[in-house]
Amino acid sequence: MIAHLRGRVLRKSPQEVVLDVGGVGYRVAIPVSTFYRVGEEGDELSLRVHTQVREDTLALFGFLTAAEQEIFERLIAVAGVGPKLAVGILSGIDVADFVAALRGSDLARLTRIPGVGKKTAERLVLELKDKLPAVLAGEPAAAAPPPAASPKDDLLSALANLGYSRPEVERAVDRALKANAEGRFEDLLRAALQMVSGR
Repeated sequence: MIAHLRGRVLRKSPQEVVLDVGGVGYRVAIPVSTFYRVGEEGDELSLRVHTQVREDTLALFGFLTAAEQEIFERLIAVAGVGPKLAVGILSGIDVADFVAALRGSDLARLTRIPGVGKKTAERLVLELKDKLPAVLAGEPAAAAPPPAASPKDDLLSALANLGYSRPEVERAVDRALKANAEGRFEDLLRAALQMVSGR
């Protein structure tokens, strides 16, 4: 099982990073919260990894913090929550907010995450509310993201790929660009994501 990777960033997108480790490129699925802090192509990166092995695939899921990995692994243990939805949940809400929403049984907040309907939100609360270590609520703030380009099309594509509808995505991206037209891609994506998720 692959539990950790350290190497050079070959490519990155809000959904995945390709990491060169000793000449081998590993494609690792990541949540948006990890993407914010990945660095630029060519930078060194160290990721905690969850490996999923199935009959026909071997999939890697990467995280920068122990809290993100812990939440991911608890999510995929919940009936009906697969790795793709778990990554989507981590992309749609930060760890501290997620823990707070679970502990407060805040179904309205949970159902604003793309892919999480009322039944899934209820199941998450029922199964995870009392199982999350207190330390997860105190996850330290992310380091400042590195500079990157910020074209509107990339922002629209990134948010659409996370499951948000086109009209709400366009409104959020327009507002984010209006507020900070020269902003870095990661900053603009974070701002638009907060708008579209109602935070």
